[in-house]
Amino acid sequence: MEENKNISTELLSAVKAIKSAILQSQARAVRMISGTQLSLYFGVGLYVSANSRKGKWGTGAIKTISEQLRRELPGLRGFSEESIKKMRTFAEFWSMYINRSPVATDSGREQKQVPIACDNFALSKWSPTATEINRDEFLGISFSHHMEILHKTKNIQEVLFCIHEAVVHQWDKYTLREVLKSGIPQPEHTAPNNFAQTMSSASAAMKAVRMFKDEYLLDYVNVEDIDAQEEDVDERLVEQHIIRNIKRFIMTLGRDFSFVGNQYHLEIYGEEMWSDLLFFNRELNALVAIELKVGKFKPAYLGQLFAYLQVLDDKVRKPHENPSIGIVLCKTANQAYAEYAVRDYNKPMGVATYKTISEMPETMQNALPDIEELKKLMDDDYSENNESDEAIEQ
Repeated sequence: MEENKNISTELLSAVKAIKSAILQSQARAVRMISGTQLSLYFGVGLYVSANSRKGKWGTGAIKTISEQLRRELPGLRGFSEESIKKMRTFAEFWSMYINRSPVATDSGREQKQVPIACDNFALSKWSPTATEINRDEFLGISFSHHMEILHKTKNIQEVLFCIHEAVVHQWDKYTLREVLKSGIPQPEHTAPNNFAQTMSSASAAMKAVRMFKDEYLLDYVNVEDIDAQEEDVDERLVEQHIIRNIKRFIMTLGRDFSFVGNQYHLEIYGEEMWSDLLFFNRELNALVAIELKVGKFKPAYLGQLFAYLQVLDDKVRKPHENPSIGIVLCKTANQAYAEYAVRDYNKPMGVATYKTISEMPETMQNALPDIEELKKLMDDDYSENNESDEAIEQ
């Protein structure tokens, strides 16, 4: 790379501006090419669907068509038998959500008169009823991307979420495939986070997304013990409830968590701080710091958590471990605002909320066993077992 030390700041700024314009133009060109291709494949897919599903074509027709196309158009790529069948799958799925020309599937007309539309996704033809589908994002990924997603799920909300993530994070089809291997997170249950921007790879980010929920049920926290006079005291009480029920809390968090400590002492340059709860997750190979808050989410909580993560990474994290992850666990949160607040931090962080037993529907509260009764039953059972053992020994 050529040295730029002789280029003035003004010219470097000009280079940056022109470079940005070039990249934007290239991205638009890619979207146009992708959109044209998708529209063609959609039209061909509808045509093939209309003629092959109802038995108008015989067995092996798609293979015959593919071979003849390659004879008449030497060098043609993307129209193998398998590819044409994928076009049919693509069209059959999206035709349920996007308007298309009715003549493309009009079986009442003679085959030779049925046109194959090549501009199905033109703005003028885009379905006004397809309001939940972001047209730019839909056209912003390749046919291969679409098929990777449709191979994994046919749930429209999951499909749209995967398209959005692929566009936002600019995943190629191989990265997308790796991400999808371990499952698809439900968008409505995804905690606000910046994992995609701060973690080492797309697959690592998606692992973290799947690992943390947007809301946790802490049915062992008794809010009657919490007096809303002093927030820091309230938070310590919630923490004490969790510590007394640490096994249940770990089960609430999910798989592969191990408890490191509470009020974990951290120190840097003579400044002391204490992380509320510290865990280690084997799947993520990372320390996980959880900050408890009894009120509504505030952006300042992220700043506090960020400082903890800095010290954890510098002083506690082992060389083979990934950067530490932080979660603010608060009573309520505006998810859109939390997503906005967390996006510019360069440490992986998320925001989640929790409910206590008093906020559960009364029918569910009544269905839960009483903790004291369970303890009593366990104590009685333990005593009976001991008596039995003593009788056997005698």
